Amino acid sequence: MGWSQPTQGYKNMDKINIKNLGVFAHHGVFPEEKNKGQTFYVSAILYTDLRTAGITDNLTETINYGEICHVITDFIKNNTFDLIETVAERLARKLLVEYPSMKKMSLEIKKPSAPIGLSLETVSVEIERSWHEVFIGVGSNMGDKEANLRFAVNELEKVHGCRVLKVSKFISTAPYGYTEQDDFLNGCIMIETLLTPHELLDLLLNIEAAAGRVRDLRWGPRTLDLDIELYDDEIIRSDRLVVPHPEMHKRDFVLEPLCEIAPYTVHPIYRKTVKELLEDTK
Repeated sequence: MGWSQPTQGYKNMDKINIKNLGVFAHHGVFPEEKNKGQTFYVSAILYTDLRTAGITDNLTETINYGEICHVITDFIKNNTFDLIETVAERLARKLLVEYPSMKKMSLEIKKPSAPIGLSLETVSVEIERSWHEVFIGVGSNMGDKEANLRFAVNELEKVHGCRVLKVSKFISTAPYGYTEQDDFLNGCIMIETLLTPHELLDLLLNIEAAAGRVRDLRWGPRTLDLDIELYDDEIIRSDRLVVPHPEMHKRDFVLEPLCEIAPYTVHPIYRKTVKELLEDTK
């Protein structure tokens, strides 16, 4: 799986700092690095909410940094990769998935003994990764419509690095654009994900294909339609993806189920809540 850049929403969160945890391990491109091993140094910043822990003095209300240090050590010792980039990427994903209260992390892995034949103090890789809030519009007007929508929810729940948080009720709506077809069943899913917008798009296209989606007519009948309506408060314009979805503010079949699960989420372009946008369509 891939990752997104962190959202600005976490920049003011509380932080737990771990600096230069030494771990002897066997990572590197060259055979001697894997055979002989070397000491790597790991620093991490864990973004979370420490207020309750500070008030209650209760270890269960915080992230146990001692436990985290052991998880980091075991992961780096018990795996072997060519690149410290891979070590950082997979370790960050593991920690974010296994510790739900950790919303974002910065991770640096230093390699003091990098074999480049020159004098240097150290080489390091530093990354930041975080969870992202996403709203996905779902629709179907072929076959067992509700089963198709439930299939999408179930497939998202299986993905390592995605958490399904809320699912709206499904509503029956008239077709949009090409009207000579059956009514749609529509809804909205709220997820947290570690995927970038384009990685999430690829995932949704694969889920559509697995449900039998065929793209032969614009706005035509479909077993399953999955659209990224909102991704944090990002504005994305690319050849493959436009977010917020360019039609969402006009579509009550998107806004109505979205309003059920997130009425006060603000559209990043129009600066109106979902509830206000829905009222505008009436």
